[in-house]
Amino acid sequence: MSRNFYILAATLLLFALLSAAISLMPSSLQPGLPANASLWRTGSLFLLLASLAAALIGVLSHLFEQVDRRSEEARRTARIKQQGKKH
Repeated sequence: MSRNFYILAATLLLFALLSAAISLMPSSLQPGLPANASLWRTGSLFLLLASLAAALIGVLSHLFEQVDRRSEEARRTARIKQQGKKH
């Protein structure tokens, strides 16, 4: 599950870098595109923030999956130890 968020974060970061690069280009090299650099910078900022949020969600979901997996292993080993003491 967290891998999907990492891929989403990387894709959004790529688009943020692309729109930041477009904002630095002169308007004569952008036929048919909005020439307003502040529009590209704002879009880049929002894409960067969305990328950071997706990365944070990916990290947190990975941590919670790891905690769940380790607690399940601890319960399993405790159950095996209890069964060993009874016999």
